[in-house]
Amino acid sequence: MKTWRYQFSIRSKAEFSGNTAFSSFIAGNVYVRTSIFRNQPDITTIPAKGYYSCQNWSMLKRLYGCATLVYVKFFRCIGCKSSYSPERIRSCPVMRCPKCNSALDAEYDYKSIQRTIRKDEFMRECPGHWKYWAFMPVSDISMIVAMGEGGTPLVDLTRLMTQAKKFLVKYEAANPTGSFKDRGSSLEITKAVTWGRKRVVIASTGNMGSSVAAFAAFAKLRCKIILPDFVNKAKIAQMKAYGAEIELTSGDYADAMKIAENQVRSDPESFLAGDYPWRCEGTKTVGFEIADQMYWRVPDAVIAPIGNGTLIWSVWKAFRELMITGITDALPLMIGVQAEKCDPVVRAWEERTDTIVPIENPRTVASAIACGTPIDGLLALKAIRESGGVCIRVTDGEILRARDELGSNGVFVEPSGAVSFAGARKTGDLLDRKTVVCIATGHGLKDMYGIE
Repeated sequence: MKTWRYQFSIRSKAEFSGNTAFSSFIAGNVYVRTSIFRNQPDITTIPAKGYYSCQNWSMLKRLYGCATLVYVKFFRCIGCKSSYSPERIRSCPVMRCPKCNSALDAEYDYKSIQRTIRKDEFMRECPGHWKYWAFMPVSDISMIVAMGEGGTPLVDLTRLMTQAKKFLVKYEAANPTGSFKDRGSSLEITKAVTWGRKRVVIASTGNMGSSVAAFAAFAKLRCKIILPDFVNKAKIAQMKAYGAEIELTSGDYADAMKIAENQVRSDPESFLAGDYPWRCEGTKTVGFEIADQMYWRVPDAVIAPIGNGTLIWSVWKAFRELMITGITDALPLMIGVQAEKCDPVVRAWEERTDTIVPIENPRTVASAIACGTPIDGLLALKAIRESGGVCIRVTDGEILRARDELGSNGVFVEPSGAVSFAGARKTGDLLDRKTVVCIATGHGLKDMYGIE
C-alpha cells in the first residue's frame, strides 16, 4: 500500500463542513493511503493538536491536485439511439440529441469502475453524495462544488403502511436547500466551474431553481432563472436570497425551458442547468444511498414522484449500476406517481405507447412536478417497464391528505414531496409484505399551501 505525506494548516473548523466518503484527519502532518479507490488516496490520522472531521472537498482539492477519473464511454439518445462521445456533447449548448432533440443517457465503462473501487472499504464508508463519485462523470475532483448534500435520513414509518414488511421514507428535505435537487446541482455547477463558465441559466418550477442558485452563489457564478408565473412566492424569495436574477414567463415549464435554451445558445460563457444528463447522473446518489443505508440490501419497491422523470430514472439507473458492478444482487420495482392534472407519463404507460403527449398549461397543488412536457418522460417509462413496476395518478386532494398525514407523523413536506406517499396509498396489495422506500422530495416550508 502506497503512503503519501502532506502538510497543511486549518484556517477554521467551518472550512470543513459537509459530508464526504472519507475518514477523519488531524491538523499538522497527514499521512495519506489508498483505501476506497485503488488509484486515489484516502486519509488517515496521526496524533497532533486539534481533531476535525474531514468533511469538505477544499482539503481534498489540495491533496488530490488534478487527479482525473472519468468512466463515461458515450451518451446514447433515448429516442433515435444515436451515440455521441463526451467531447461531442460538451460542444453542444443544449445537452440533448443533436439529431432528434431527445434526452441523452450516459453509459459507463463499468469494468473500470469495478477495478477502481475497493468493494469492502467502499461498502463500509458512511453514506454521502460524493462517496459515489466513481459513478459520476467527474473529470477533476479538485474542482468539485459541494455544500454537504446527500446523507439524508431514511425514516421508518411502517406504522403508516402496516401491510408492508417495512415502509421507509427517504427524507430529501434534509439537503442544503431543502430538496433532492441539490444532488444534481452539485454535479452541474461542478461541470460549469470545470468548463470555465461565468453564468448559469436554468428553467425551473421552483426547487431546482433554488438549488442551482445556491450552488452557483457558492461557486461565485452568476445565475439567471426562468420561471412560469405559477411558481410559489416562497421559492422565488429563496432564489432571490441567493442573488439569482429572476425572469417570469406567462407560459408553462416547457416555455420557460425554451427561453433558457435560447439564451444559452447566444451566450458561449453560460452553462445550461436543468434536467439534462449531468443532473440525472448526480441524482443517482439517491438510489446509491438507499441501498447503502439498508446495508446494501435492495428494497422490493421504490416509489417516486414524476415531474420531468429525472428522479425515477436516476434511482433505477443507480440500482442497475450497483448490480452491474457486483455490489448488490437485486433490483426493485419502480413505482411512478403523477398528479392527476399533469399526468402525461401515466397516460403513456396506460396506453402502452412510447409517445408522451404534452399536457398544456398544467396546474396542480404539486407545482414542483407540473411539467407538462417531461424531458425525461421516456426514461421514466423505461424505468417503470424494465422493473415491472406501475404508474399511478393521484388527485390534489389525495396529495394534501398525504402531506398532512406525513406531517402528523413528524415528516414535513410540501405537496409535491407527498406525491409518492399519496401514490403508496393507491397501490392496493402491491406492497403487501414488501420492503418499500418512498421518496419525499421537498421540505414543507417551501410550499405551505392549505396550512393555516
